[in-house]
Amino acid sequence: MEYKEIIQELESLSNSDDIEGMARFGINPQKVFGVRMPELRRIAKKASNDHGLASQLWQAGYQESMILACMIEDPKAVTEEQMDDWVLKFDTWAVCDQCCIKLFHKTPYAYKKVFEWSTREEQFVKRAAFTLIAVLAVHDKKAPDQNFEQFFPIIIRESTDNRIYVKKAVNWALRQIGKRNINLNRKSVKVSKNMLKSDSKAAQWIAKHALHELQSDKVQKLLTKKIGY
Repeated sequence: MEYKEIIQELESLSNSDDIEGMARFGINPQKVFGVRMPELRRIAKKASNDHGLASQLWQAGYQESMILACMIEDPKAVTEEQMDDWVLKFDTWAVCDQCCIKLFHKTPYAYKKVFEWSTREEQFVKRAAFTLIAVLAVHDKKAPDQNFEQFFPIIIRESTDNRIYVKKAVNWALRQIGKRNINLNRKSVKVSKNMLKSDSKAAQWIAKHALHELQSDKVQKLLTKKIGY
């Protein structure tokens, strides 16, 4: 598919009811068509791994065109400069998360960007750092535990950020690390219990919600099954 075809299709699928629904979930981009994810996935299948087209769609600035750009971009063509430029354009958690899930974690710069972006003050740049941790914890299956243990100090440091989209991402990162295996589960639980002692309400919230899942029977049974007990 070409750029104009995609934009025309997005326009034809535009739904004002879905735009109102997005607002209820905290998604308020200035430019949005109101097209649902199944439709975006369908369109993306017809235009995958196209760097030039991805750039055009990103520059269009619509939420759906930006998400599509992340879906069809070739990870091998992505540069650090591109990642740093795109992350500054995140204006909703949907674009942030989809970009990390569909594209950024596949690049060789993912771990480096976690450290860089976690120190930034922009809400969605910082969220991207912790979303990347969560996504890497799920998808980088061959990574050693040390790759994720190095993130604990970052999680602790940024757990005091009370902004909703940051603290939810920090919690997400901590939970996903803790679900990789029994060793990381125990360490994540320990980190969470220490965070509970913090004076920060945000840190306490993150810790409480992490412990609720990480210590649950469901997660513990799953991790025990992984090691054959």
